[in-house]
Amino acid sequence: MAAAAAAAAVGGPQPPQAEMPAPGLALDKAATAAHLKAALSRPDNRAGAEELQALLERVLSAERPLAAAADGEEAAAAGGGGGPEAAEEEALEWCKCLLAGGGGYDEFCAAVRAYDPAALCGLVWTANFVAYRCRTCGISPCMSLCAECFHQGDHTGHDFNMFRSQAGGACDCGDSNVMRESGFCKRHQIKSSSNIPCVPKDLLMMSEFVLPRFIFCLIQYLREGYNEPAADVPSEKDLNKVLQLLEPQISFLEDLTKMGGAMRSVLTQVLTNQQSYKDLTSGLGENAYARKSHEKYLIALKSSGLTYPEDKLVYGIQEPSAGTSTLAVQGFAGATGTLGQLDSSDEEDQDGSQGLGKRKRVKLSSNTKDQSIMDVLKHKSFLEELLFWTIKYEFPQKMVTFLLNMLPDQEYKVAFTKTFVQHYAFIMKTLKKSHESDTMSNRIVHISVQLFSNEELARQVTEECQLLDIMVTVLLYMMESCLIKSELQDEENSLHVVVNCGEALLKNNTYWPLVSDFINILSHQSVAKRFLEDHGLLVTWMNFVSFFQGMNLNKRELNEHVEFESQTYYAAFAAELEACAQPMWGLLSHCKIRETQEYTRNVVRYCLEALQDWFDAINFVDEPAPNQVTFHLPLHRYYAMFLSKAVKCQELDLDSVLPDQEMLMKLMIHPLQIQASLAEIHSNMWVRNGLQIKGQAMTYVQSHFCNSMIDPDIYLLQVCASRLDPDYFISSVFERFKVVDLLTMASQHQNTVLDAEHERSMLEGALTFLVILLSLRLHLGMSDDEILRAEMVAQLCMNDRTHSSLLDLIPENPNPKSGIIPGSYSFESVLSAVADFKAPVFEPGGSMQQGMYTPKAEVWDHEFDPVMVILRTVYRRDVQSAMDRYTAFLKQSGKFPGNPWPPYKKRTPLHPSYKGLMRLLHCKTLHIVLFTLLYKILMDHQNLSEHVLCMVLYLIELGLENSAEEESDEEASVGGPERCHDSWFPGSNLVLNMRHFINYVRVRVPETAPEVKRDSPASTSSDSLGSLQSSRRPKVLQRENSGTAQVFSLVAERRKKFQEIINRSSSEANQVVRPKTSNKWSAPGSAPQLTTAILEIKESILSLLIKLHHKLSGKQNSYYPPWLDDIEILIQPEIPKYSHGDGITAVERILLKAALQSRMNKRIIEEICRKVTPPVPPKKITAAEKKTLDKEERRQKARERQQKLLAEFASRQKSFMETAMDVDSPESDIPMEITTAEPQVSEAVYDCVICGQSGPSSEDRPTGLVVLLQASSVLGQCRDNIEPKKLPITEEEQIYPWDTCAAVHDVRLSLLQRYFKDSSCLLAVSIGWEGGVYVQTCGHTLHIDCHKSYMESLRNDQVLQGFSVDKGEFTCPLCRQFANSVLPCYPGSNVENNLWQRPSNKSIQDLIKEVEELQGRPGAFPSETNLSKEMESVMKDIKNTTQKKYRDYSKTPGSPDNDFLFMYSVARTNLELELIHRGGNLCSGGASTAGKRSCLNQLFHVLALHMRLYSIDSEYNPWRKLTQLLEEMNSQLGNEEQQSVVPILYHDVTSLLLIQILIMPQPLRKDHFTCIVKVLFTLLYTQGLVALSVKCSEEDRSAWKHTGALKKNTCDAEKSYEVLLSFVIRELSKGKLYHEEGTQECATISPVAWSPESTEKYLQDFCLPFLRITSLLQHHLFGEDLPSCQEEEEFSVLSSCLGLLPTFYQTEHPFISASCLDWPVPAFDIISQWCFEINSFTERHAEQGKALLLQESRWKLPHLLQLPENYNTIFQYYHRKTCSVCTKVPKDPAVCLVCGTFVCLKGLCCKQQSYCECVLHSQNCGAGTGIFLLINASVIIIIRGHRFCLWGSVYLDAHGEEDRDLRRGKPLYICKERYKVLEQQWISHTFDHINKRWGPHYNGL
Repeated sequence: MAAAAAAAAVGGPQPPQAEMPAPGLALDKAATAAHLKAALSRPDNRAGAEELQALLERVLSAERPLAAAADGEEAAAAGGGGGPEAAEEEALEWCKCLLAGGGGYDEFCAAVRAYDPAALCGLVWTANFVAYRCRTCGISPCMSLCAECFHQGDHTGHDFNMFRSQAGGACDCGDSNVMRESGFCKRHQIKSSSNIPCVPKDLLMMSEFVLPRFIFCLIQYLREGYNEPAADVPSEKDLNKVLQLLEPQISFLEDLTKMGGAMRSVLTQVLTNQQSYKDLTSGLGENAYARKSHEKYLIALKSSGLTYPEDKLVYGIQEPSAGTSTLAVQGFAGATGTLGQLDSSDEEDQDGSQGLGKRKRVKLSSNTKDQSIMDVLKHKSFLEELLFWTIKYEFPQKMVTFLLNMLPDQEYKVAFTKTFVQHYAFIMKTLKKSHESDTMSNRIVHISVQLFSNEELARQVTEECQLLDIMVTVLLYMMESCLIKSELQDEENSLHVVVNCGEALLKNNTYWPLVSDFINILSHQSVAKRFLEDHGLLVTWMNFVSFFQGMNLNKRELNEHVEFESQTYYAAFAAELEACAQPMWGLLSHCKIRETQEYTRNVVRYCLEALQDWFDAINFVDEPAPNQVTFHLPLHRYYAMFLSKAVKCQELDLDSVLPDQEMLMKLMIHPLQIQASLAEIHSNMWVRNGLQIKGQAMTYVQSHFCNSMIDPDIYLLQVCASRLDPDYFISSVFERFKVVDLLTMASQHQNTVLDAEHERSMLEGALTFLVILLSLRLHLGMSDDEILRAEMVAQLCMNDRTHSSLLDLIPENPNPKSGIIPGSYSFESVLSAVADFKAPVFEPGGSMQQGMYTPKAEVWDHEFDPVMVILRTVYRRDVQSAMDRYTAFLKQSGKFPGNPWPPYKKRTPLHPSYKGLMRLLHCKTLHIVLFTLLYKILMDHQNLSEHVLCMVLYLIELGLENSAEEESDEEASVGGPERCHDSWFPGSNLVLNMRHFINYVRVRVPETAPEVKRDSPASTSSDSLGSLQSSRRPKVLQRENSGTAQVFSLVAERRKKFQEIINRSSSEANQVVRPKTSNKWSAPGSAPQLTTAILEIKESILSLLIKLHHKLSGKQNSYYPPWLDDIEILIQPEIPKYSHGDGITAVERILLKAALQSRMNKRIIEEICRKVTPPVPPKKITAAEKKTLDKEERRQKARERQQKLLAEFASRQKSFMETAMDVDSPESDIPMEITTAEPQVSEAVYDCVICGQSGPSSEDRPTGLVVLLQASSVLGQCRDNIEPKKLPITEEEQIYPWDTCAAVHDVRLSLLQRYFKDSSCLLAVSIGWEGGVYVQTCGHTLHIDCHKSYMESLRNDQVLQGFSVDKGEFTCPLCRQFANSVLPCYPGSNVENNLWQRPSNKSIQDLIKEVEELQGRPGAFPSETNLSKEMESVMKDIKNTTQKKYRDYSKTPGSPDNDFLFMYSVARTNLELELIHRGGNLCSGGASTAGKRSCLNQLFHVLALHMRLYSIDSEYNPWRKLTQLLEEMNSQLGNEEQQSVVPILYHDVTSLLLIQILIMPQPLRKDHFTCIVKVLFTLLYTQGLVALSVKCSEEDRSAWKHTGALKKNTCDAEKSYEVLLSFVIRELSKGKLYHEEGTQECATISPVAWSPESTEKYLQDFCLPFLRITSLLQHHLFGEDLPSCQEEEEFSVLSSCLGLLPTFYQTEHPFISASCLDWPVPAFDIISQWCFEINSFTERHAEQGKALLLQESRWKLPHLLQLPENYNTIFQYYHRKTCSVCTKVPKDPAVCLVCGTFVCLKGLCCKQQSYCECVLHSQNCGAGTGIFLLINASVIIIIRGHRFCLWGSVYLDAHGEEDRDLRRGKPLYICKERYKVLEQQWISHTFDHINKRWGPHYNGL
């Protein structure tokens, strides 16, 4: 009945012609399917087909489910049953059955898979998937591989990286269009179809019938569910609801695609079959539902502004009516307003006609064509309509994955690509309207990158579907929606429109999917060629680019600061880079050879046309509008880059592609304006525009932008300069930089356009620009490798760089196929040629360095190029940094001691096309400027700097280097009209002009100027004035009279019309031209009162240089021509001594070059030097010198004052240095430390670091040590094996914590507590292996009351601190070390007084009695003093430092025994940790710094004070058991069966020692201490013997028993281990200890036979830990030094140091440990008493009794887990691993490096009581300290209590750098040194001190 039930449930119209026989209905699905399959297999299968159709019609009817969903969920719920979902499942079940044709669906899947010719991987992934990219194997730059294919292929030595997918992608393994076959993995190397059998016909027959209906059903659902969003309310919710309902159907399709090639080809047939689409969807049938569905589809099409082309006006033909012009004037604001209310369907038209006002309509290449591109969509197959709905629903992930999963099918790939292109315009429209444009963009690119990366496919679509037309048109339309009127230049009448960077379209980068597709297809040569050949496309494209020309215009604020800083510049720079520059680079990469000249000519031609249109549109004549700048000139840059390519690669003649002079003049204006504005911005003239203008100036030169922005601009200016009149160009530059007025000989001047404070930096800017312009060769003849090298040198000179930052900073050609791929071989080879690698180092402060590259010495010597550095610095400080490094290099290598000037670097030769550029250096205008500036510098005029002089000299030197050779010396008479062109210099060659003397200059100066004072020259020089008037050059004076307010008459001329300048004749040049007065933007009435003065100069450039040399060197006649001594100099001029140096060297170098170039100059130099020249301005120099002398004196005095202050402070800070160092640095000098005061001082004196007073610590004003208390589980991590555990990297490896120290101690305590009395157990062991409290200090002390007020001030301080004052945290006021408590210093002497130290001669028996008496005295609590209060509060702090679970071990909570145990365990923890810090033994003696900064002495006082409050019941005091023989043993032990006391042999001896000492009154006497140690040593030794006896075999035991018995009666029997051992064995044999030697015991039996040596060694090792701790304790209590020794003699040295060895013990034969024994009572008696306790216990519990005797005393040092060499092994295992708690794959997985636990960082899934898992784990595993490796970031994070910090990474790449967040994805390898440092900080508990950046984690990690 199932089928009938299904039909009834569906409730669809049951077609009357259901021919299915009634019994058939009763059969189940499988039978029906089998029956149908059989029917269809017959030759005449019409009946079967109809039957199947009928069934499918019923099962798959789309009517009901969504109707129910649309009516709201209530209806569905009311409907009872499963509602729509049940029917859905039923339908899917039917489909599966039908496909399988009656068989099982799973078997069917397997059968189909067998026919899969898996040649391609094609695995599709979504965002955040980890994939790989190998540049060595990739043909397309977008190639990617899934991890599986990557690891199965062979990529050793390739340039690959791992990356996290941003938008999703698909694996390209097996696709030879995208990658080389050598990179295929093992699975996809086999060529397809060779051995795959043919698919049997009947296997997929059912699929061919069923699937069309199924897909049609899906499409109906999609039509049904789509409702046009209301006005502007997004209907995401409804769409998502529909998609959720369809989830199972789409997943079903996706599963089908995964069945392999056979099924995919069936699906392809179904999706692309036009006939079946027509039959099913035409909507003409009698089925009303189908009709309705078709109508919905048409509505959806219409609402998208598609279909019915004939109704529409053809877009873009008619001119808009005049009525709309008002809109244009108001800007675009009105237009956008109207757009909001328009009906969405007409949106495209509306903004086309309304918003653009009078602007010239964009002529598209062909109106009809573009009309069809934008608005017509006709669907002919399921695939087309499916894609249409995919776009309508904004690319649901599931649909995208399904469509992409089909791509391995070649036929489908072509069909789908064509469909995608057909829908391109529609995609753009949907994207623009989308509210989720980011996600949608990612999904679009996810698809398009798969299609367009394939060159063959791209070419096919370009030819058949007009792909290029479509893309360009779509981009153009997209940008047209956000145009505004340009305000550049002529605001009122401008016709130019630009994009508005504030629009969402640009701000959110919505355009990037389309642009990135465009860039992608342009990377294919065949496609790019089509583009470059198609003139119509080029015109359209230039139109598109012109939308960006002049966008984001900045206007300089002159009055007040702008209120709101707009950030639109981000959008503008991104848009120019992505939408203009990157396509440009793509096109350029195909213009590399001569054959492509035609393409370049096309681009250049249309580019110039567009530029001409632009100049017309903005009404540009010759002057740029003042105070505005745009950084965006993409048209200029296109033009420049294609010119450069044409000359460099295509051998085109430059002049053939250059425009006329007038156009060149216009072209240079805007790029020059940008250069001047950069100088203005850096001079702070734009400061009122806010920070963003600085941001723009920086972005413009930043590495990712510079080669698409500043480089083309400078190149374009170089081209213009090489073709224009040099005088015109130079004067334009100075005028743009607004410094013309400054260039006067007068000492004062007035500048109408510039404030005085900006003059100097603007002059520097202008000169620097000229130097860059004349010396940069990036596009003028350098090869690619030379460019790369220059860029690299510039970056390395600024700072040492890491490999990745170099890759990032070197501007690479942005188009990925351009050949210079970052990481390519040329990069590596150049890098190794210019730089040395500095391996990552560690500084003692713990700050970690990365591997850096630093320039080689010869690079500094020959290649350091300051010009390149200036060009490439984003921050001005980098230039300084480069110069500082250069200076340091010269000092170090002994080349130059002083402050050098930037060196002059020889340039690569100019390409012949650009020779004209050098004419700038040989034009009079420049020479006048240089002369004037030299003169002004010599005369010390204001506003001139060393920088100016440096640049002037640089320009002179450039001119000498590039002088025209043919000028002969003798050419003194320069005839012709040229002569009177200008009075200053005779010709235009710098070499000649240098020696030309200028006598008088007439200047215009303000009346206040000093020059005005002498009205006419003094009588003495009047004749010379006369001689000037009657001289050969009458014109001079007339020229000077004509108002030379500036030197340049040229500037005035420049303002005449362009044509006049171009056709200038000599006669015009001599006319006096008045400066134009209608200077629009100088304030009226500001014309200064100027008067004329005549200056006597009588200098030439050469004489000025020589005088300058005198001035710089501060000596008269300092210059002596070097060739007079050594004529060789003139023959081989390259002299290294001149290559580095300061200004003096530069002057000498220039004079030498001048002499070389002409004999005449050489003679004149000699002449000038012969005349003894008076000092230039005498007063000035002395004043300056005096100034410097005064300065020096003042400095000296200040230094002395400082020294005094420092000396006072030094005493306090002495101990600071060693705290800043790491724990292990041995210090030679003894710091001012508490524990090492001289013995004769009766009272210790402390310095308070807050109030600075010194004094003792007293009861009422105690002093305290600054301490940090922290809970620590480091001790608990010790293991007993030497091999450190490895981090698990497979499922098999696991780490079990059973063998850690903490676990072993836990087991022992709980075992004791099971059998013995609780209070007694708590005295037998120590706790604190986990969560013990460690106390450390920086060694500084303060008064406790001072500390309280210090804390108060911290509490009121609002500054954000890295610590929490409320928790008592603070930093030491002196050394800033982190601390959280103060440990009071006990008053009284520090080192106990001598009488306590003196060894007494009392016998050990007397001492034992004294000790017992002292212990028996009850400890009265001291009276309420400040000190005792502090002692109490610090004890509270210590308790609160660790969690309750680490303090409470007793069965009865809160019992005093617990506190007692906790307190002596604190002492134990600190001693054990100090031992570990010393490396686990005391061989190094007292050299360790840990001792100097130790606070154990004070800690002991505090603990002792509190422990004395608890008196131990004398019954239980173990001291009696140790020192007295007890009578009637049997009776006492017999009666207390259950709750007996722990036998003394089970006690932990070190714990006993601490208890005994802490319950003695302090201070302790030395002889009492020794006595206690001696007594305890006897017990320890006996324990060793017992353990030994248990360990050895039965035979060994009987042998020992025998040999020992023989010696028992010798004199030294009590000090012979053999005797004692045999006695122990005899005693214990009485009990059951040695019985039950079962099989399981074999493990403990050591296979080694025990020789006397090995026995002795075993006993020494057993006792050593106790001796070490005891010696440390003695060292801290009595201040005795620890002797250093060899490891093998450690036992004997420590035992004699502790006084265990008798002093006379100086024998030759080997040392025997037993000789240290000193028995207080007869040995055999007390041993048998101790053994009796054991025997009575083992009577009942032999097993446990034995286990308790075998204590592990030899723990190895703690280690972190061992990590694998390669990070990838960790990453691959953990990043997909599921968490054991929540069984999900964590978003941020992390692993604990102490114990290997895998945790979810920040995961809410594993949160417990508001603690996230990492914080929780740090408390459980490390008592608040956690060290986690973040798997996805490769960094280590430290959690310490409530704070955390990022520690850094222990994995570095091949270049020694971290890769945080795995952004670069390069292979990473363990850095052992770093890991050691991490481990060291963990063990020494110095995370808090060494790492600086801590923040609170609020339990959220």
